[in-house]
Amino acid sequence: MDKKAYWDKRFQDEGYVWGTQPSQTAEHAARIFRQNGAKKVLVPGSGYGRNTKPFSASGFTVTGIEISDIACEMAREYDPLTTHLQGTATDMSFLEERFDAIYCFNVLHLLDEGEREAFVQECTDRLNDGGLLFFTAFSDYDPSRGRGKQLGKNTFESRPGRPAHYFSEETFLYYFRSFAVLETGIVEDPENHGEGPHTHVLRYILARKTPAKNI
Repeated sequence: MDKKAYWDKRFQDEGYVWGTQPSQTAEHAARIFRQNGAKKVLVPGSGYGRNTKPFSASGFTVTGIEISDIACEMAREYDPLTTHLQGTATDMSFLEERFDAIYCFNVLHLLDEGEREAFVQECTDRLNDGGLLFFTAFSDYDPSRGRGKQLGKNTFESRPGRPAHYFSEETFLYYFRSFAVLETGIVEDPENHGEGPHTHVLRYILARKTPAKNI
């Protein structure tokens, strides 16, 4: 099953799978973006709008990119202030505009190694110089690490059709090596989606895009 089919089926079967309470990291990022004067925010992997709403409700102009058509339909009802577009995070070439900030919740760990590079480059290309980026991903401290079939180092298929990578600090930072890193850390983020209440241990990064150097 390809990624789009997997997520279409999951949203079709489970609806608002993570509820409507946003991640605490979305609210934290919104405060930082506001303090830094950001106006336009991009949210790749925006799902049904759970993590776009903290931004749109705060007055940002928000664009969400989501692979699942079903999730996009849900998002347009749940968060009508955001522009929700169907597309893949690893190819956002259809976006002509640039953004002041990007918030991305738990997408990077769903991609394979080559896709991660492509995704971060896509985000880099869509940020204004000096723009901010806030990413989260599964850490190697997450309780779900080690569940399911092992596909590679720190990569496990804990759900059929959904491999996930669990990042060490070194591996996580590697993908943002072209950015000026402002803050990194670990955050415990509670969820409840059919398995009962549980907590994911995530890595996060706040970084700034630096202007390209002329050679």
